[in-house]
Amino acid sequence: MKHRIVFIFFSLFSFLKTNAQCAMCRAVLESEEGQATAEGINDGIVYLMAIPYILVGGIAYFIYKKFNTLKK
Repeated sequence: MKHRIVFIFFSLFSFLKTNAQCAMCRAVLESEEGQATAEGINDGIVYLMAIPYILVGGIAYFIYKKFNTLKK
């Protein structure tokens, strides 16, 4: 059970340091002096990518719990 919790914890928070920009966005944003815009765009892309996975995982968890309580 502990291994499962640790795996879920790391899989949910492993996306925090990813670079999620496409090649065109990266080329345009790296040409700027300050990288604040590039970091903001990158954070927004990661946020938009993570939310559907969290929602589907939550729904799958509730379905799993529902089926387990019906068996007992």
